Formats: sequence, C-alpha cells, structure tokens
Amino acid sequence: MFNSASSQVDRRLNSLEKHLKQENPVLLQVVQSFRELDRVAYGMGLISNEESFATRVPWWPLISVLGTFSSGKSSFINSFIGQKLQRTGNQAVDDKFTVICFSNDDKVRTLPGLALDADPRFPFYQMSHQIENVVHGEGRRIDAYLQLKTCQTEKLRGKILIDSPGFDADAQRTSTLRITDHIMDLSDLVLVFFDARHPEPGAMKDTLEHLVKNTINRTDSNKFLFILNQVDCTAREDNLEDVTAAWQRALSQAGLTAGRFYQIFNPDAALPIEDPTLRARYDNKRQDHMREIDDRIRRVEVERAYRIIGVLEHTAKLMMNHTAPMTRALLQRWRKHTLILDGVLMALLGLGIAGLTALGLPVASWLDFYSWTTQPVWVQVLATTLAVATLSTVGFLHFMLRRFTANRILDKLPRKIQDPDLREYVANAFRKNTRSMRPMLNVRPAGWGKLAQMRIEKVLKNTDMYVQNLNDQFTNPSGREDAPNPTIQLDVT
Repeated sequence: MFNSASSQVDRRLNSLEKHLKQENPVLLQVVQSFRELDRVAYGMGLISNEESFATRVPWWPLISVLGTFSSGKSSFINSFIGQKLQRTGNQAVDDKFTVICFSNDDKVRTLPGLALDADPRFPFYQMSHQIENVVHGEGRRIDAYLQLKTCQTEKLRGKILIDSPGFDADAQRTSTLRITDHIMDLSDLVLVFFDARHPEPGAMKDTLEHLVKNTINRTDSNKFLFILNQVDCTAREDNLEDVTAAWQRALSQAGLTAGRFYQIFNPDAALPIEDPTLRARYDNKRQDHMREIDDRIRRVEVERAYRIIGVLEHTAKLMMNHTAPMTRALLQRWRKHTLILDGVLMALLGLGIAGLTALGLPVASWLDFYSWTTQPVWVQVLATTLAVATLSTVGFLHFMLRRFTANRILDKLPRKIQDPDLREYVANAFRKNTRSMRPMLNVRPAGWGKLAQMRIEKVLKNTDMYVQNLNDQFTNPSGREDAPNPTIQLDVT
C-alpha cells in the first residue's frame, strides 16, 4: 500500500517537473524542496503517503472572476480571451464554476467537473470531499458545481481563469460559498465585479460579506481588484461619480477603506453615447483602467513564482517552529494526564486488594510469587489466573485511558489553533504518537530528530536562494548592460 501510494505521488511530481522544466527552472528546483519536506512529514505523520505538499499548491497562475449575477463577468472573460467562450445575458446563465485553460486543440471543449476533481494540477483537486463535508450527499454531484473549458488562445497560455456563478441564494448556496472561499485562498488575482446598473448595493449583502469583509484582514488583500462594470449606463445622466461613490460607501461600510476601485464597460455591448466629449471621457477612463487590470493580469505569472516559494517557506517554518514544539507540548500533557489516571487506577486496585484481604481472602499471598510453591496446586492455579486477569485488566484499562486522554486533547485543538494547516498537522502528528504501540514515556515526536531538522534547515536556506534567482531574472542592481546574470548554487546535498 505504501509503495503504491508513493508511486502515485512520484508520478504526479514527475509530471509536474516535466512541465516546469521548460516553463520555469527555478520552480523545478522548488519541487525538490517540497520533496524534502514530504520526507519529514511522512516520518512525523503530518500528511498521508498519498499526498505531497507540492500537490496542495496550484502551480499555474490562477485568476478568479467573482461577483453577482449579470455583473458582466462572462462578457469580460470573452473580451479578454478574444473568443465568445462563456454565455452572457442579464439573467443567470451559468450556475457552475468554470475553469478555463489553454489547449493545443483549436476546438473549444467543455469537460465535466470530474476532470478537475481528479487532477491534482488544477485548483479543485478532490473538491468533492470538501463539498461532501459541507452538505452530505453533494460530493457525488461534483458535475453540478464545476466544469472545465479549454480553448486555444495565447492570453491563456501559462495561466488559469475561473468564472464563478453569482451569489444569489439557491439550493447549492452553502457549497458554492465554500468553493468561493477556496478559490479566493488559492488565486493569485481576484477580480470582484459589481453592476453599475444597480446602484443600490443593499441587495448585495452576501457579496459584500464574502468578497469584501472577509478580505480586509488577509495578508494578501492586495490581490483583490474591485471593478464597477457596465458604467456606460451612467452616461445618460452623467452620474458616474455618484454611482461610484454609492458603491464605495457600501464597501466602506463592509470594512474596506483602501484599494483601487475600477470603472469599466464592454464597448461592444455599450449603450450609445451621443455627446462626443462625454463619450471620449468615458472611453479614456475605461482604457486607463483596463490597462491597469491587464497589467495586473500579466504580472500574476511572476507573482505566482514568488507565492509558491512563499508557501514552501511558510510550510517549512510551520513544521519547525510550531508543529514539532506544539506536538511535543501536547504529548507531555497527554503523558501527565494519563499517568495521573493510571495512578488513580492503581490506587483503586490497591484498595480492592486490601479489601479482599480484610475479608479473609489470601489475595496478598496469591500475588506473592515465592509463596506459590508452598501452596496446594489449586491455589497456585487460582493465583496465576488472578494475576493474569489483573494484569490484563490493568493493561486494557491503561490503553483505554491513553485513548480517552488523547481524544480529550484532540477535541480542544480547534479552539486552541486557528491556522487550519497547523491544526491538521499537529492533530495528525499527535494521533501517530499516541497509537497503542508507541511508548508513552517518549515525548519527542516520531520522525522528529536531528536529520529532520537538518532537512528543513536546508529547505529554508534554499528558499532564500530561490528568491534571489528569481530576482536575478527581473533585476539588475548594478545597472550595467554587460552585467552577468548569475545563477546561485543551491544546497542539494
């Protein structure tokens, strides 16, 4: 089973390395560092042998387009890629998350959600499991939530686009919001669309809650771009500033006090603007804002490389600075509580023996090995049986107490550890260390020793070098035209 699982992980990583070999050699080296972390994680029990830290990271730049129904998300995507790939309309025309990626085939293809759920290269790998945890029975209906579309356009080469359904209430609401939160976490750039034709944002409470309020405390909040689309509708009354101000007030009430707010429209579907001066003003604003949006989209390929290295560094530090120490602390607490309960158990056993002796039963002599030879055979058999039964009962109760105290500690983890990754790693490591065959007196986490620490230190050392190698691709501090572009040698021993 272990060999089978390991070979599956190796095949996935080998396939990833094959792609990265041509696209980004620096990231190819990052995969090797993820393999180093995997070795430590397997020994500590942090992840299963069927997983890899590398497969938890989307390796292609990911751009998600979120917002309300009829806010122009699909029209924007069609305009960006230069093809009418997504259906458009004033009503909800698509209730699925659509992942759009490049294909060498010149024919547009639409594939079911299973194509995403079963492929670790995409951001929705095993999403059916998460949906099942939210709504029982919905995981098997993955095709009702996801679909994959492919088309041949250079705008998509090397990146992935996600078009989301709107946020109006429906039967799949809870699962839809869970998927939305998931892709916001994974995305390198999030375009949040609002509809200028509906200047009263009160009905957009859920959108503001999930796409604004939940982003203000994020460390990566700068990846969210808020876009007021279809602003051509304001040209008739020339009140673009008033409509924009209304949305900005709504965002401010939701907690957003900073960040750019773009105003655009689709010129192919825009309302005619008769006044040439007004039309020029609207066109100029749209072009300026679209240039900024296009520039951010182009930059995601560079930002993704830095982000992946950041994930590598974060995971390594999480293992060394938090997972191992917290697991050790939990094991010490577990041992202390178990020994206290063992003491109570032995005290009760001693009281029981004393009580039986007080009643006139020769229990004490039965437990005395040296006195067995002077007793009749039936007494020896009875004493042996009693001793074996006592030891078996004590051993059984001891392991029951081990498991009881371990479960009590695990139940409190969600309240003590906020980071979901750290909570997962600590819980998995603690479970491995509290198995029945694991010695209780050893509080050093399994798989955590000098060799494991050396592996992680090597990864952290290489992480800085990866960043420097990326910097050398884009910077030249000396300003000399003939300055060499050095490649920093990495620690691969």
